[in-house]
Amino acid sequence: QVQVVEHGGGLVQAGGSLRLSCAVSGSTFSSSYIGWYRQTPGKQRELVARFTSSGVTKYADSVKDRFTISRDNAKNTAYLQMNSLKPEDTAVYYCNADVPTGLWDQPYRDYWGQGTQVTVSS
Repeated sequence: QVQVVEHGGGLVQAGGSLRLSCAVSGSTFSSSYIGWYRQTPGKQRELVARFTSSGVTKYADSVKDRFTISRDNAKNTAYLQMNSLKPEDTAVYYCNADVPTGLWDQPYRDYWGQGTQVTVSS
């Protein structure tokens, strides 16, 4: 069983920082692709940051140079360091793990965490 659990959300003032963590269990973490997404009411879930298949990081333009995605394979945990937070960053943040299945015709399966609320006050 694969489980994805986010932690670290909370209330922070504009300009502040927050670090989210994503613990992935029940999988070969080092072989999994990790991404962070966020969603606000009435809006589609959007990509914030993720590792590509080649290991290169990808960021939404709105968070580039402010957010940093990282991972610690020894701890089976990924992180999202958020600096210079803005009120528009307020959202529920979700961790996504693209986990290898071992199946040749379906090599990966997506798993999602429950989300963690990030609120940035002005």
